[in-house]
Amino acid sequence: MPQSKSDSHVIAFMAHILIVDDDHELSEMLADYLQAEGYTTERVFDGEAGVQKALSNQFDALVLDVMMPKLDGFEALRQIRVHSSVPVIMLTAKGDDIDRIVGLEIGADDYLPKPFNPRELLARLRAVLRRSQTTPSTIDKETSILSIGSLEIHPATRSVIINGQTLDLTSTEFNLLHTLVQQSGNLVTKELLSQQALGRPLTRYDRSIDMHMSNLRKKLSDHGQGSMIITVRGQGYQLASE
Repeated sequence: MPQSKSDSHVIAFMAHILIVDDDHELSEMLADYLQAEGYTTERVFDGEAGVQKALSNQFDALVLDVMMPKLDGFEALRQIRVHSSVPVIMLTAKGDDIDRIVGLEIGADDYLPKPFNPRELLARLRAVLRRSQTTPSTIDKETSILSIGSLEIHPATRSVIINGQTLDLTSTEFNLLHTLVQQSGNLVTKELLSQQALGRPLTRYDRSIDMHMSNLRKKLSDHGQGSMIITVRGQGYQLASE
């Protein structure tokens, strides 16, 4: 199957991926698979090493397992999020909704239950990378600063400023807020938000958008803007227009 232009770009810049999983055989298989797709990878096998490596090197995305020695994936992600907004895909136990919810609450960008098809992981990686990278074409199209009240969105630098202070958002949270601001005053369905923020269709029983939106609201509340996002029950979300 031919690659799309955006997918070709993801491979072209040789995305550097950190795999944090104590399953040596699985992590080696993932590394080989991703390298065959044009990525560079590094592997570590416990949460403590994952935090150290993630914060001491420049990675484009992390694949982070939940169950690991020294530090589990949740605590590792908490420590990483203090200093970094690098996209993170968490590997969770199959059917364990609690793991998925906790991971998203802490700041994971997406999750994948084990066991999984490597092609699915590749698709999830491409999605988070595509949404987190600023390319020359997107800069040309989106250089305008978007403003609503005291909030400013700078698409070229993927930054958000409220009352002169920078809002610390993950890549997914930025995508959500950017989409809502672009549609200020209008209902934005969860289906559209999933496509724009996660780069994939919304699936049944998927609470990812709700969890990311909850995290975004908390961060806006810390800056006195918690009421900006309105929930339209059963449909989606809306940014309150000034």
